[in-house]
Amino acid sequence: MNSDFPEQNNTSTYGSEVADPSAVATNDVSSYASTSDNSVNADAASDDSAMEPQIDSLKAQLEASSNQYTRLVADFDNYRKRTQKEKDDLDALVKRNTITELLPVVDNFERARAHIKPQNDSEMAIHKSYQGVYKQLVDSLKRLGVSPMRPEGQPFDPNLHEAVLREPTDEHPEGTVLEELVRGYFLGERVLRHAMVKVAAPKEDTPVLDDTQSSAADS
Repeated sequence: MNSDFPEQNNTSTYGSEVADPSAVATNDVSSYASTSDNSVNADAASDDSAMEPQIDSLKAQLEASSNQYTRLVADFDNYRKRTQKEKDDLDALVKRNTITELLPVVDNFERARAHIKPQNDSEMAIHKSYQGVYKQLVDSLKRLGVSPMRPEGQPFDPNLHEAVLREPTDEHPEGTVLEELVRGYFLGERVLRHAMVKVAAPKEDTPVLDDTQSSAADS
């Protein structure tokens, strides 16, 4: 064997020149995966950008529908309140008119009670009979919220009273209600019928004559 040519280590030399095949494959896979992810992200971003106008349009439609619903609810609530008020006003008007028509009947009962004086048992029985009807009518009116005015001795109030007579007097201040001629009534807190009253007026003073006037009057 010729010793001038030393043996060469082929394996060592080859290994230093060529990379590990498995490492090369791993790098290729990682590079492909990274490229794929970037591509997917880019596609997703592109899809989101394309859907943004549709999303904005749907949001606008939802807001418009919500506003329309709110307006409809408010309009219906106002309509309900308005119709209820109209119904209450109509009921109050019918009630007021009906009771007003019954007041002359009450007046007649009161006049009869003031003027009729029973003289015997049969007349007293009739008197008690119609007075029972009168009491029943008055009780019914009370349950409906009707109450009589009591103006005697009170100052005249044009919102409650109607002055039909004036009586000169010095026993009461001017404008004092002396007598209720036709009874007034309240329905709740509102005036159902004004009371017709007689009101105090200042009493006219008799003029005092001096001596000259007295002598002239005597002559």
